[in-house]
Amino acid sequence: MKVAVTGASGFVGSHVVEALSRVDDVEIVAAVRREIASDRLPFGVAQVELDIATAQPGDFDRLGRPDRLVHLAWDGLPNYRSERHVETELPAQLRFLEAMADGGMTSLLIAGTCYEYGLAEGELGEDRETAPVTAYGEAKVALHRRLDELRARVPFDLIWARLFYLWGPRQAPGSLLPQLRAAVERGDRSFAMSQGDQLRDYLPVEEAARLLAALALRGGNAGAVNICSGKPISILALVEQWLEENGRDIALDLGQFPYPDYEPFAFWGATDKLNRLLSDPRQSGTGA
Repeated sequence: MKVAVTGASGFVGSHVVEALSRVDDVEIVAAVRREIASDRLPFGVAQVELDIATAQPGDFDRLGRPDRLVHLAWDGLPNYRSERHVETELPAQLRFLEAMADGGMTSLLIAGTCYEYGLAEGELGEDRETAPVTAYGEAKVALHRRLDELRARVPFDLIWARLFYLWGPRQAPGSLLPQLRAAVERGDRSFAMSQGDQLRDYLPVEEAARLLAALALRGGNAGAVNICSGKPISILALVEQWLEENGRDIALDLGQFPYPDYEPFAFWGATDKLNRLLSDPRQSGTGA
C-alpha cells in the first residue's frame, strides 16, 4: 500500500511518517514544501516537493497515485484567531483537495481540530454540534462541510481526525511544555503560567501518530473521529507530571496569565468511536 503524507516535516506529520515506516509493506511518500535532509526521514521514504498554496491538476500523479492520502498541512498556526484561516487557507486547501479528488484520490484522512467544538464543556463526542469561536475552527468546519459536498461529485472515503492537545518531540518552542523545558534548562528560578486548573485532553504526539497511521491504513468512510486520550487532566497536573518524570524542579508562579477566552474551562474528547473503529479494522465505518 502506498501512503502519501502532506505536512510530513511538521510536528505531527513527521511522527506519522515514522509510525507508518514501522508497518510492513507500506510505501511512504512525504510531501514537503521544501526538500529536507534525507536523514530526517526514515529509510526508504520518498520526498516530493509540493506547495498546497499552488495546487496543480497533476499533483496526485506527482505523489505517485497513493492508495491513502494523510493530509496534515495547514498554515497560519498557532494564531487561531487570524482571519487568514478563512480568507486564504480555506480556499487554498479546498483547491488542493479538489485537485486530489479529480486526480483519482480514493481515500483521505485529514486533520481537524477540537476547536471545532467551540466553547462546549465536558466530554465531547463526534456527534456534538460544531460551534467554533475561532477563525481556525471556523475554517476547519467549513472545509469538512465542503469535502462532504465534493464527495457527492467525486466519491472518496473520508476520515476527519479531530486532534486535541498533543505534546512531545519537535513541538513548537512557544507551546507550554517546550517553554517549561527551556526555563528549567536556563536555570530560571520560577515558571510563570496560568492558574493551571483548566481541564484539557493531552496526548503524546507519538501515540497520536500511531492512531492516525492505523486509521489511515484502515481506510473507510468513518467521518469525524476524535484523536485524544479521553482522560481530562489539569494543566497544573500536566506540568507537575512532566517535572517529576524528567527529574526537574522549578517554582511554579501560578495565575500570571489569564485563561484564553476561546477555550472552555473544562473539556476532553470521547474515545468510544476511535476505539470501536480500531478494534475491528474490517468495519468500514459510517460518517458522523
